[in-house]
Amino acid sequence: MLKPHLPSLDDTEGQTIPDGFPRVIDSHVHVFPDGIFKAVRRWFDENAWHIRYELTTSGVFDFLLSHGVGHIIALQYAHAPGIAGQLNGYLAEKCRQYPARVTGLATVFPGEKNAGTILQEAFDAGLGGLKLHAHVQCFDIDADDTRRVFDVCQSNDKPVVVHFGKEPKSPVYRCDPYTLCGADKLARVLADFPELKVCVPHLGFSETREYKTLIEKYDNLWLDTTMALTDYFHIQERIGLREYRIDRIMYGSDFPNIPYAWDRELKWLRDSRLSDDELDRILNKNAADFFDLDG
Repeated sequence: MLKPHLPSLDDTEGQTIPDGFPRVIDSHVHVFPDGIFKAVRRWFDENAWHIRYELTTSGVFDFLLSHGVGHIIALQYAHAPGIAGQLNGYLAEKCRQYPARVTGLATVFPGEKNAGTILQEAFDAGLGGLKLHAHVQCFDIDADDTRRVFDVCQSNDKPVVVHFGKEPKSPVYRCDPYTLCGADKLARVLADFPELKVCVPHLGFSETREYKTLIEKYDNLWLDTTMALTDYFHIQERIGLREYRIDRIMYGSDFPNIPYAWDRELKWLRDSRLSDDELDRILNKNAADFFDLDG
């Protein structure tokens, strides 16, 4: 569970990705317009940790690209109805400033008026998928409103990244993630939308074992590693990626909303003794497949 004033680590950051790595696609990077970004940082200061990298959207992109990241998947989410269209327009314009280097995902608030139209317009504007966050948006993944959004994604062959692990829970959320979220609930969506590619971040923390089982059963499910490999949160069982279905695991950083060095997880992967092919899968090929990126 998230608690106020979790530690911010003063670990050393590298100037580039580790030597010998393939192209690195960071599949989990957060951006917002300046006003929302400032509100996000205030929320983290009050309810979690101090964000180490206080940057604008362009600053986020410039930082990662200048440090050797080859491609960025930029995520945002609408915390309330009525703002998704504005956020999508903002991100589409930002991505056009970084052609072939940044892929932005659309947002929509499930259940808001004209949600399907908002999402279709975002795809038509060039955004490459959909980001949802159950903890913040408090939607029922089985509700008709949510399924209509998934219909739009599936018909456009666009993937969905949905924060649907039960953690990190916080008492300041409007809803209880332990009630809304669950691997069993997502399994029903995966079965009902077999052509819809879905990624659950953080290896499904705190249901890592359950999500590990799901990626073995469903070919349309991926997981990203974000914050699960950094030894920041307590995880009962150390993650052994070799025990996972390697072709369904993607690297993600959660940059810039992190309390430690930007490359902490990359260093973990460097020291993990994964083979070159396994690293290429996790750092590059799996995300390229999921987000339909050119090589």
